[in-house]
Amino acid sequence: MKDGTRLNKYLASCGVGSRRACDALVQEGHVEINGQPCMNPAHQVQPGDFVRVDGKRVVAKDNNVIMMHKPRGLVCTKRDELGRNTIYELLPGNMQHLHHVGRLDRESEGLLVMTNDGTLSQSLIHPSKNIEKEYIVTANQTISDDHLDVFLTGLYTEDGKLKAAEVERLSPRRIRIVLITGHKRQIRMMFKTVGYTVQRLVRIRIGSFELNDIPPGKWRPISEEEIALLKTNPDTKKRIKARRKPRSKEAREAGRRPARKVAKKAAKKAARRPPAGLTKKQPRKRKY
Repeated sequence: MKDGTRLNKYLASCGVGSRRACDALVQEGHVEINGQPCMNPAHQVQPGDFVRVDGKRVVAKDNNVIMMHKPRGLVCTKRDELGRNTIYELLPGNMQHLHHVGRLDRESEGLLVMTNDGTLSQSLIHPSKNIEKEYIVTANQTISDDHLDVFLTGLYTEDGKLKAAEVERLSPRRIRIVLITGHKRQIRMMFKTVGYTVQRLVRIRIGSFELNDIPPGKWRPISEEEIALLKTNPDTKKRIKARRKPRSKEAREAGRRPARKVAKKAAKKAARRPPAGLTKKQPRKRKY
């Protein structure tokens, strides 16, 4: 029996769905093995077994792994009950058996990995693996430093306590944020809890594999070397490392003082500047 394959893993390799989706199919009685119903996702499928899902035979396919630059406006599902466009409309017929590793909501964009390799999927999304996912987030207004600290220490939402592994400011309204455990719509929920609306959310990295110059709506296969990058976090980053501890009150106050000085200096400089449309008088030319 040791040379068998767990039923949920076997079904995932056939392109039926993710392991979790396959668990549900098995437990709901949709699967037969050699003509007999099987409702145990852990059942070991042996070589030569005849497996059917809803009366249709399924056979394990070769493992494929691709990356997609998901555009906004598409949902991560094969069949949407609301009739919305899905990511599978971007794939050819011979890639329709792949399932997405994790998901990006309809309004999010960026790096999405798709595969029929259940083992790879688990290694990327299971919390025990601690694989980083990095995002660039744009809010509807300036994000305060205090709220960046809250993202690091954690905040309580409708889905429980949520936190980021790293946070780095890129501009007043844009930040880089790294997650390890990805709850459903986690970033949007965190921002909403402290009063912001996410205007744009782009995933740019999984593990050490970064979204490259592939345009939105396109996909390509991933090499074995790139798969290895997906499964490991970077040891060092080219970017300045984000602070991991919230600042003290003294540090926050000290951080505000230079900003006041800069603003005061800019105001004085503006006051000395001549009004718009006027220029300084040209010196008279001397007559000899």
